[in-house]
Amino acid sequence: MIHIAPHGIKAVDLLLAALFIVFIAQNLDPSITTTFMFDPAHLQWWMFITSIFLHASLIHIFFNSYALWMFGPLLEKRLGFNKFMLLFFAGGIAGSIGYYLSILVGIAPAYPALGASGAIYAVLGAIAMLYPQMKVLLFYLIPLSMQQVAILWVILETAGTFNTASGIASAAHLGGLALGFVWGWWEVKREKEAWRNKWR
Repeated sequence: MIHIAPHGIKAVDLLLAALFIVFIAQNLDPSITTTFMFDPAHLQWWMFITSIFLHASLIHIFFNSYALWMFGPLLEKRLGFNKFMLLFFAGGIAGSIGYYLSILVGIAPAYPALGASGAIYAVLGAIAMLYPQMKVLLFYLIPLSMQQVAILWVILETAGTFNTASGIASAAHLGGLALGFVWGWWEVKREKEAWRNKWR
């Protein structure tokens, strides 16, 4: 069963609007960033969620929004509004948890973090499981399947987790990606089971 939001509103459109509205608010009032970003030194439970919608720069929000705009509609069409929203938030939270765990075990320094990357990687991870042979152009030049790109992401983000000078919370990317893999695997399993039951 596919759940559709009232009046045909798309989850991707709502999320993109929210990201840009919050980004504008951040620039009008910098205290929004310091209050709601993921700050390990002054951690509050809501930061696991609110940090998803904050971004550090125009380039930062552009790349996250571009990835959501490119891949989100395909996944939303398959999952429906409710499941897609749940995946996005769960991926963002998983990203925050992944980053926090990397701090607790002493891999990453306890720097503040922000951004929708964990949620975006959850979307990409789910697509890699649901559409493993779908072709994408790496750097707009090299054709790879989503399955191959997913393997590349795991390698690069694992290496990035141990590169503390990068300024990127790669552990958050891995957290979101792992959540997306599991979600996509579960969705494939559920769809196959539903198809088998249909013909019994």
